[in-house]
Amino acid sequence: MSAILLQESSETKDQPLREDIRLLGRILGDTVRSQEGEAVFDIVERIRQTSIRFHREEDQGARKELEAILNSLSPPQTARVVRAYSFFSHLANIAEDQHHIRRTRAHALAGSAARDGTMAHALDEAAKAGITTQQLKEFFDGALVSPVLTAHPTEVQRKSILTVQMLVAKLLAERDHGPMTPEEEDTNLESLQRAVLTLWQTAILRATKLAVTDEVANGLTFYDYTFLREMPRFYAQLEDHLRKTDPSWTTTELPSFLRMGSWIGGDRDGNPFVTAPVLRQAMRMQSTRALQFYLDELHTLGSELSLSTRVIDVSEPLRQLAERSPDPSPHRKMEPYRRAISGIYARVAATLRTLDGLEAPRHAVGDAPAYQTPAEFRADLDIIDRSLTVNGSAALAKGRLRHLRRAVDLFGFHLASIDLRQNSDVHERSVAELLSFADAGVDYTALSEDERIEVLVRELDTNRPLASGYADYSEETSSELDILRTAAEARVRFGTDAVVNCVISKTDGVSDILEVAVLLKEAGLLRPKDKALDLNIAPLFETIGDLRNCAATMDRLLSIPAYRRFLESRGNLQEVMLGYSDSNKDGGFLTSGWELYKAEIALVEVFAKHGVRLRLFHGRGGSVGRGGGPSYQAILAQPAGAVQGAIRITEQGEVIAGKYSNPEVGRRNLETLAAATLEATLLHPESAAPCTDLFLQTMEELSEHAFKAYRGLVYETEGFEKYFWESTVIGEIANLNIGSRPASRKKSTSIEDLRAIPWVFSWAQCRLMLPGWYGFGSAVKAYLAQHPDGMERLRAMHRDWGFFSTLLSNMDMVLSKSNIAIASRYAGLVSDPALRDAIFTRIRAEWQDSIDALLAITEQSALLEKNPLLARSIRNRFPYLDPLNHVQVELLKRHRTSDSGEQIARGIHLTINGIAAGLRNSG
Repeated sequence: MSAILLQESSETKDQPLREDIRLLGRILGDTVRSQEGEAVFDIVERIRQTSIRFHREEDQGARKELEAILNSLSPPQTARVVRAYSFFSHLANIAEDQHHIRRTRAHALAGSAARDGTMAHALDEAAKAGITTQQLKEFFDGALVSPVLTAHPTEVQRKSILTVQMLVAKLLAERDHGPMTPEEEDTNLESLQRAVLTLWQTAILRATKLAVTDEVANGLTFYDYTFLREMPRFYAQLEDHLRKTDPSWTTTELPSFLRMGSWIGGDRDGNPFVTAPVLRQAMRMQSTRALQFYLDELHTLGSELSLSTRVIDVSEPLRQLAERSPDPSPHRKMEPYRRAISGIYARVAATLRTLDGLEAPRHAVGDAPAYQTPAEFRADLDIIDRSLTVNGSAALAKGRLRHLRRAVDLFGFHLASIDLRQNSDVHERSVAELLSFADAGVDYTALSEDERIEVLVRELDTNRPLASGYADYSEETSSELDILRTAAEARVRFGTDAVVNCVISKTDGVSDILEVAVLLKEAGLLRPKDKALDLNIAPLFETIGDLRNCAATMDRLLSIPAYRRFLESRGNLQEVMLGYSDSNKDGGFLTSGWELYKAEIALVEVFAKHGVRLRLFHGRGGSVGRGGGPSYQAILAQPAGAVQGAIRITEQGEVIAGKYSNPEVGRRNLETLAAATLEATLLHPESAAPCTDLFLQTMEELSEHAFKAYRGLVYETEGFEKYFWESTVIGEIANLNIGSRPASRKKSTSIEDLRAIPWVFSWAQCRLMLPGWYGFGSAVKAYLAQHPDGMERLRAMHRDWGFFSTLLSNMDMVLSKSNIAIASRYAGLVSDPALRDAIFTRIRAEWQDSIDALLAITEQSALLEKNPLLARSIRNRFPYLDPLNHVQVELLKRHRTSDSGEQIARGIHLTINGIAAGLRNSG
């Protein structure tokens, strides 16, 4: 009976979601009818119903019927069908996001206990654990939580589509604000109909390939949607909560520990289009966005603070600030706050002109000097704040002004710190060339690792430059020097927070790190005489081998006195980046996760030994195969001591739009990162550490078996590369206009050269999700064969160990999104029947073994039994997602035979977009 009541309760809670989906589906259906005709609508419905039959029963009759329908479609009809299903996926996403917001608000209105992933919950847990106010202050003083936006070739959303989707979300939200009058209901419905019609008549695909500056512009839209307004609100709510719940909390303002980062415009690894001019333009675009936001806020703030000295008093600093204003209007003579703000506006307008060469959107009242630093700007705002506070107007200081002051502190004149990233091979070649000109007798590439370290340390001990203005360097070396010099210029122009980190891809030795230090010296970003290092040098360990050796590499690096002296200028802090993507492609899901976990434990020990602070940068992707999954659980599952109050995490691909295009959803995601970091640092959850050494031993055994199974399939099976390229859309993805970066590092079809992002994305498109589970079934079978009583141990690991529990939870999600019946249709694209049957039979068996093992360990009777929210999502969307896969298969057949026209290629690209939208975390 209780189960029935629980189900009824869940159904009641989900009723608004079902109503929203039905409403949007009906509007979309009506739009298809009116725009394309009844015949097209009937085709869409027939495909949906046949697809459901095929999905449920893997019915061969349904398969043949589906193929017959799809084969009969003309290219224009196919495009219309694909658009219908793609837009339903987009609309279902909006309805789900709105429902999450609805449930969060209902939870808050009911006065329920704070939910996991909120700062309120984290602070409650800290109080229960006896964490003192002083300990909290120390945490906030030293904390850094930084989501880093990256551009990758899986982001398929156009800004035009996103803009309309946000309008649909806003209109759905209006329907939750209370009963509507009939007129309001009609107006809302008509607006929704217009929005869906606009979607239908807007091109889903880009006509041209994105340039890097286009990617920068796309990334900046999320500052408009979320970051510029919601991050200051996050701080205000947190400060208010602390003062409300803790009488001893007297700190007036928290440090800005939650900050944005970006790789867009600075990530050169494999992207030849990121150059010094592009970095310069990216910084200017970011600065413009920040300064224009400040100008808009100042304009509105001036209209709000109409306070007159006939009624109120002001502080002497405020009076002087108003007197310095170039505002000549006699109408504002008795309104000092307005005069002060108009003067500040004039100075910010001058700053925009000086830094970015642009005029303010509204003319300033007069000329004024540009601000030299954000601190000067913030100091003037603080004068207004203090005057309001001490003269009976504190409530006025707590609104827009409070948020603006925080925004200036957060975003400065640079908006977000741009990381520089390059491959270690490029650094090696550049240093070798510089040395060959400076010291003719040095052949750097021929030196051993020990000899290289010796040469590099010697260079770091002298102020002499290696680069000469008279030398004719290669284009690659010149480009590297130019971009570092541009970074140095950006720090002077926009502030030192403009560029803070330099990431080294494919780090496998100490020399890789010292090479960057030498190159930074050439740009004046490392100064031997002052023992000063301006940027964090962050090695990125990516492959399984590199993860296994990373602790030894860092141990050796931290043992070099010359390098340690430079670290002291960085607060004795060293950042290390861990790569989830390439380690997964290299060793499979289970082994990648385990080697990352072990690497963190080893790094914590090494850094403690040397007395150096460790900050980890997690290179997580959107998909589980690339380290994706719920951020809260992932951070809490880190080994004890791995977080240490600071964490940086990449936000990639379509995940950015999913997390940050809606302001409320965006603020919740930011809060989740902060809350998890606080809990992982101060509370050291028991779930983050294994209960017994037996757990560690068991994981090691499982990893060995999984690694063998994964490598055996992907790298040791003859013909697997051919199978992959023919059974997925990898070739078509390489040509889609969704990013500036090539799909492969080299011009080859080798899996070793393929970037991890399109590798995972391709498997998601064909609904196998292979990188997120392959090898697990074999691992468990092999382990149980050696340990017949091992199942109880595996269940205990799932129950008592956060790392293992999170691992299986993510796998549960991936397997639930897979569909072996649909995957079999993609396998049918392989031209060699023997190769197709041999490999797909093997994959299918492993897929079933992995599901069986997962269910046995988690003691579930079906996938997602313990995750009803995701199970509901799949029920709602997959009847509309599956047809896109079937259409994609038919289009691929035509494209790879004689019928390879532009309409077919465009249809394939449309299906790629729709499937990615339906899966939500596929890249």
